[in-house]
Amino acid sequence: MPEIRVTPLGAGQDVGRSCILVSISGKNVMLDCGMHMGYNDDRRFPDFSYITQSGRLTDFLDCVIIRFIAGHFHLDHCGALPYFSEMVGYDGPIYMTHPTQAICPILLEDYRKIAVDKKGEANFFTSQMIKDCMKKVVAVHLHQTVQVPTADLPYESQASLERVNEKLWIRPKLVRTEQRGLLKTLATGVVDDELEIKAYYAGHVLGAAMFQIKVGSESVVYTGDYNMTPDRHLGAAWIDKCRPNLLITESTYATTIRDSKRCRERDFLKKVHETVERGGKVLIPVERMNLKVPIYFSTGLTEKANHYYKLFITWTNQKIRKTFVQRNMFEFKHIKAFDRTFADNPGPMVVFATPGMLHAGQSLQIFRKWAGNEKNMVIMPGYCVQGTVGHKILSGQRKLEMEGRQMLEVKMQVEYMSFSAHADAKGIMQLVGQAEPESVLLVHGEAKKMEFLRQKIEQEFRVSCYMPANGETVTLPTSPSIPVGISLGLLKREMVQGLLPEAKKPRLLHGTLIMKDSNFRLVSSEQALKELGLAEHQLRFTCRVHLQDTRKEQETALRVYSHLKSTLKDHCVQHLPDGSVTVESILIQAAAHSEDPSTKVLLVSWTYQDEELGSFLTALLKNGLPQAPS
Repeated sequence: MPEIRVTPLGAGQDVGRSCILVSISGKNVMLDCGMHMGYNDDRRFPDFSYITQSGRLTDFLDCVIIRFIAGHFHLDHCGALPYFSEMVGYDGPIYMTHPTQAICPILLEDYRKIAVDKKGEANFFTSQMIKDCMKKVVAVHLHQTVQVPTADLPYESQASLERVNEKLWIRPKLVRTEQRGLLKTLATGVVDDELEIKAYYAGHVLGAAMFQIKVGSESVVYTGDYNMTPDRHLGAAWIDKCRPNLLITESTYATTIRDSKRCRERDFLKKVHETVERGGKVLIPVERMNLKVPIYFSTGLTEKANHYYKLFITWTNQKIRKTFVQRNMFEFKHIKAFDRTFADNPGPMVVFATPGMLHAGQSLQIFRKWAGNEKNMVIMPGYCVQGTVGHKILSGQRKLEMEGRQMLEVKMQVEYMSFSAHADAKGIMQLVGQAEPESVLLVHGEAKKMEFLRQKIEQEFRVSCYMPANGETVTLPTSPSIPVGISLGLLKREMVQGLLPEAKKPRLLHGTLIMKDSNFRLVSSEQALKELGLAEHQLRFTCRVHLQDTRKEQETALRVYSHLKSTLKDHCVQHLPDGSVTVESILIQAAAHSEDPSTKVLLVSWTYQDEELGSFLTALLKNGLPQAPS
């Protein structure tokens, strides 16, 4: 019995350290390879011993998919990648989008500097490990179907893989033969004919993609983080009605329904204005406010990320793409680069600084300087993982133990305004309805909120929904799906008769199933007879109905005709010269009873197409005929 198995190594009833193991028809895929931002020890990495405790990881994993890496510290999806590939020992392919591939090494090196050069942490990956890790990356285009190579392919042949995948992307009809032949010529491995992946636009951040993993007729869709609402720079997530066996979706905001973005922007500006008017400073840990005070953004990673938004302009929304030539929306003339010495300047100012959870970097440095002044304000614009400074102050803590056991008293105002690019509960439900999966599995969320969403999904969509904890395996048996081709003639006939199914209303299609050379086709019975050289035989079902009637058979048949004619307004009822009655393909004949002269026998027969009508008429006649006027 085919099955799909899913084991979260991270993000199971938890936010952070995303890492999901999926086994589908014997193929093993790891989705994301993140770290937990709330820990500074080995707990920040997923427990990779779940994959195997002996032997090479590459022998057990077919590929790793990193669905995005964004410029504002989404290390919870990618931070453990160099550790996994270079220190734990995985040398298979790593798939990601082109923007993710561009930003990835910059993000990882930035975090390495903070962890190693500034904090002095040991057992951490090096700059060279980041470079070696990136050599294993295969970049994919949106809507490109990529066949995953088998384990014996040398992944240093990156250019070869990209050329093959590019050929596949441009001309999908070349999938099987040409691609496999090219790979044999360009490298020593072969393409796996079964394991395929396909990327869909996810909104959220630059380079974010949802991935469909398919093996034969079995498929899983992994959303990672996504946003169903378009914002000022990116479009909304989109996926076709792919009907996967399983949809694995994030549930960060499982119980949240957000106000409109316009309302949130208005409230945000109001709070900023109120703070600067009283002489305070505003810190916004993130990534035209009509303010006459300085507005800064932290240089470094934010600046680099902004550069890549300009470079990958095709990933942005339609408005930005249309106006890009006349005006680059990513050039902010009213916002200046921030220097760390500016933090001590007198007077009000507004600073956008990374990272967003106040767990390290420039945002944390500024927070420590400004926290003691009640005139100041920090606005937290997104979700903060448990264990980070951002999570602590949003939970109401006002005395924090910092590095070196120093205590920091927080007197500044703390506000939370969700500008997070995650889907809210409404968006998650929208995506489930769009993809129409057989089952749903929730990850990347808090247990209590996930439970609420799980019940809502099961009630509304009538599908099973799971929410495993880290290390817990969910096993889903799957029914093999057999593709069947339908003849054009049969479809045209159904269209003429108005029997083609409407959206979300599947209907039975009557035809003859032909199997030839392991292929299945559904054709009309006439076409099947012609192709197979067979004579037609008509199968009819017959039922006997006894009626109390002393009249002659012809008179009984006439009474039956009159009764059905007045009862069945929407059907063609006919009285034939031989005395029989027809309703569509149904034939009704009256005969004398062999033993009882006062009883007549009605023989009712029909074809399989009119089974429903035949059963209805039989029941109707068993109730008897109306009394004739005397």
